[in-house]
Amino acid sequence: MNPILAGFLASLVAGLATVVGAFPILLPLNLTQRVQAIMLGFGGGVMLAATAFSLIVPGTEAAIAQGTSQIGAALLMAVGVLMGGVFLILTNKYLPHEHFSKGSEGVNPQNLRRIWLFIFAITIHNFPEGLAVGVNFGAGDPANGIPLAIGIGLQNIPEGLVVAMSLVAEKYSAMYALGVTLLTGLVEPIGGLIGAAVVAIAQPILPLGMAFAAGAMLFVISGEIIPESHRQGQEQEATIGVMVGFVVMMLLDIGLG
Repeated sequence: MNPILAGFLASLVAGLATVVGAFPILLPLNLTQRVQAIMLGFGGGVMLAATAFSLIVPGTEAAIAQGTSQIGAALLMAVGVLMGGVFLILTNKYLPHEHFSKGSEGVNPQNLRRIWLFIFAITIHNFPEGLAVGVNFGAGDPANGIPLAIGIGLQNIPEGLVVAMSLVAEKYSAMYALGVTLLTGLVEPIGGLIGAAVVAIAQPILPLGMAFAAGAMLFVISGEIIPESHRQGQEQEATIGVMVGFVVMMLLDIGLG
C-alpha cells in the first residue's frame, strides 16, 4: 500500500477511537473521578511510551543509518524534540482554546463559543498524535507505525469519554457531544496525512520529523494529560494509570515492532 495512504488510514482509525470512547455517555453510567483519573493516566502512559519507543529510538536509528554520527543523531533528535515543544507553546499562545480544568487560555477567548474552544483544545492535542503515526508510515515503517496507531487509539478512548462527559455536563445533548467528539478525532488523519506526505517525499528529514512529533507529544503529556488527570486530587490513581499505559504500549511496540 502507498505509505501516504497507509499513514492517513492508520491515523484515521486511531482518531475514530475518540468517538468510540464517547459511546458510554449513551448509557446510564456514572464514572467516578478515580476511574477518570486512571483512564487519563493510562492515555498519558501510552503516549509517553510511544514517544520513546516509536519515535525517538527509531528516529535516532534512522539518522545513524543516513550516515550521521551517534552524537550528531542525538543532537538532531534533541533539536527536533525542542522544536516540537516550541510549536505547541506557540499554538497554545496564539490559538484560543480551553482546558477542562484550567479554564481558558489564549487571545480573546470570550469571542468564541465554548464548544469551539473545546474543539480547538482537542485539535491542539490530537494533531501531533496523527503526525506521529503518519511519520512512521510515511517512512515505510509499519512495524513501528502499527503499534503506535494502536497505542494512540487506546489513548484516544478515555480522552473521547472525558470530552463527551464534559460537554454533557454543560447541558449539551448526548448526540451533539458524540458529533463534536467525532470532529475532534478527525483532526488526527489530517496530521497523519501531512506527516506521511512530508516524510515520504523527503526521506532525509525523517529523523527530524520523528523528533518533532515526539516533542509535541511530550508537551501534550506534561501540559495537558497529566495535569488533567490530577485535577481532583487523584494523583496516585493517575500515576498507576500512567505506569500501566506505559507498560501496555511498551509491550505493543516491542512485541509487534
